[in-house]
Amino acid sequence: MGESRGEFGTGETGVLPAEAIARLIEAGAARLAGPPGARQIQPASLDLTLGARAFRVRASFLPSRARRVDERLAGGLFMHEIGLEQGAVLERGCVYLVELNERLALPPDICGAANPKSSTGRIDVFVRLVTDHGAAFDEVPAGYEGPLYAEISPRTFSIVVRRGSSLNQLRFKRGDCRLDDAALAALHAEAPLVDGPADIEGGLGLRVRLAGAPGEIVGWRARRHAALIDVDAVGALNAEDYFEPIAAPRAGFIILDPDEFYILASREALAAPPDYAAEMTPINPGLGEFRVHYAGFFDPGFGWSPDGAGLSRAVLEVRSHDAPFVLEDGQIVARLAYERMAARPGRLYGADLASNYQGQGLRLSKHFRQTEPHS
Repeated sequence: MGESRGEFGTGETGVLPAEAIARLIEAGAARLAGPPGARQIQPASLDLTLGARAFRVRASFLPSRARRVDERLAGGLFMHEIGLEQGAVLERGCVYLVELNERLALPPDICGAANPKSSTGRIDVFVRLVTDHGAAFDEVPAGYEGPLYAEISPRTFSIVVRRGSSLNQLRFKRGDCRLDDAALAALHAEAPLVDGPADIEGGLGLRVRLAGAPGEIVGWRARRHAALIDVDAVGALNAEDYFEPIAAPRAGFIILDPDEFYILASREALAAPPDYAAEMTPINPGLGEFRVHYAGFFDPGFGWSPDGAGLSRAVLEVRSHDAPFVLEDGQIVARLAYERMAARPGRLYGADLASNYQGQGLRLSKHFRQTEPHS
C-alpha cells in the first residue's frame, strides 16, 4: 500500500470523513462485499455488515497477538455454525462470533476504532470488533491487513439478524487526534458544546436527568422475556411491550437493580461541531457500580446548528453491576472525548442526512414506534 497522504485526504491528523473513507474503499484499503450501501458511509465512520456465517462460541475471547481468530476458534471455543443468509435468531445470554463482509488492508499511518451503532446499544446488544492477532476489542492497529469479526452478545432481548445487518461501525484515524482538556475548554468557549456550564476533566462530563414534572417519563427499564427484535425492522414495535416507563422519582433518585438494563438521558443537551467527532467513554469505576458505555460515537453535526439551537441530549444505556446502586439526578455518569476531524465531511449528521436521533431527548431505538415521550 502506498503513501496515504495523496490517496485518502489531506494527510492531516484526525478522524477521516466520509469522502476519505470512500477513497479508502476505492483503493482497496477497505474491502466490501459489493458497492457500499446507500447509508453505509456515515459522516465519520463506516457501517460494518454481517457476513454469511456466525459461530456460537463458549465464551468471549481475544485471539492475542500470536494467533488468528480462526486458530483460536479451533482451539476449543467453537460450538456450532449458524448460517445467516436466510436470517437467524441470536439468543440472549449467548456469545456469537460473526464474520463481517468487510476486510481491511490499511496503510501504515491509518488505524481504526469501532463502536456499536446507537440502535444496537439501545436494545442491549453487546457488540465488539475482533481482528486477527488482536489484543484489545474495538481497536484496529495502523497498517492492519486481514478479516474483521463481530462478537455479539444479546443481553436482554433475543434478536433476528441476517447477512447484511449492521450492528457496529468503524472510524478511521490518522495520528493522535483527541483533544486534551485545555483544547476542549477552548472549543467550548468558542462554540458551546453543552447548554450550560461544562464539566471538563478527562473529557466533557455528562450528568443523568431524572428530575421532571409529576408523571413525566424520564427513563425506561427493559422487560424480561419479551419477544424477538428484528434488527432490520424500523418502527415495528410497541415500546411498552419491551420496556417499562420510569416516571420522575419524587426523591430525586432511582435504584438500579443488578443485571437490569435502563435507558436514561443526559441532563445536558450537547453538540459535536462540524470539524469534530465525539465518543462516549466509561467513567472511573470508583464513581459507581454501573456501566454507561454501549454505543458511543457522535458524528460531526450531532446536536449542532449554525445558530446553536439544535442541541440534542445523549441517550444513556445503563446497566448496574453486582449490587443495587443509587443513581441521583445530576450525577456524572459518562464523559465525552472529542477528536479533530482530518477534514470537515461534506454531509453532517442531522443537517444533511435523515438522521434517526437528531434533536432527541429520551428516545428508544429506531425499532420502536413513538418512543420520544412528551414532556
